[in-house]
Amino acid sequence: MRTRLLATLAFAAFALGLALARPAHADALSAIKARGTLNVGVKADVVGFAYLNPKTEHYEGYEIDIAHELAKRLLGDPNKINFTAVTPSTRGVMLDSGDVDMVIATFTITPERQIVYNFSPPYYTDGIALLVPKLSGIKGLSDLSGKPIGIAKDTTTASALMAKAGTDTLLTFAAFDTYGQVLNALENGRVQAFSTDSSILKSYAQQDPGAVILPGRYSSEPYGVATKKGENALAKWVADQITDMDKTGLLNTWQRTWGIYFENIK
Repeated sequence: MRTRLLATLAFAAFALGLALARPAHADALSAIKARGTLNVGVKADVVGFAYLNPKTEHYEGYEIDIAHELAKRLLGDPNKINFTAVTPSTRGVMLDSGDVDMVIATFTITPERQIVYNFSPPYYTDGIALLVPKLSGIKGLSDLSGKPIGIAKDTTTASALMAKAGTDTLLTFAAFDTYGQVLNALENGRVQAFSTDSSILKSYAQQDPGAVILPGRYSSEPYGVATKKGENALAKWVADQITDMDKTGLLNTWQRTWGIYFENIK
């Protein structure tokens, strides 16, 4: 019995020694500070929010301003930042893989997504809308029964529209990898409407003078900064910064700068 007890104690001591010998896992906030660069996933094709300007080859927009401000507060320099273009299909994957520290990419906060990711308080609230050809005669969802609606993959658009449509309207959808592909499908007649958040549609409506955004809004889409689940120190820090930016009026100022203030659902 004594021999067995000694063996057990020896094994426990050995295991404890191994645990102490392993390097401690650095939390994401500390890792970013040590690296000296903030890696952020952003959209590249949403004018007013996050757009890679082909003339300057720089990212610009409301969400870009938020990202620069976070880098300034964390690292002391707004330019200590690395942007990576993401789409609705890739933003979660890149966050999970650690390729980016956070995602600021018109990412709607939902109960389902909150199980998988940490989210900051909303920095903007949008609503799903419809972009249709001006001469189509389409006035709302009821006119789209049985007609394909173009949406981006891995978004909440289809579920939101179906919830609003009711049982008398049969909605069908065609999903694409990028918003640009949806607009192309609308212009070519492969879909009868392009649906996503109204602020995103605004930039695509500017590219197609033959299309119009209908006035109806079919959801409330609060955007939050997403960070990896489990990185609680980083999530709390980001949440505190977004709250402060809101209270001090920075968010309001940037929304007005980029022409998206009046689309914000308060």
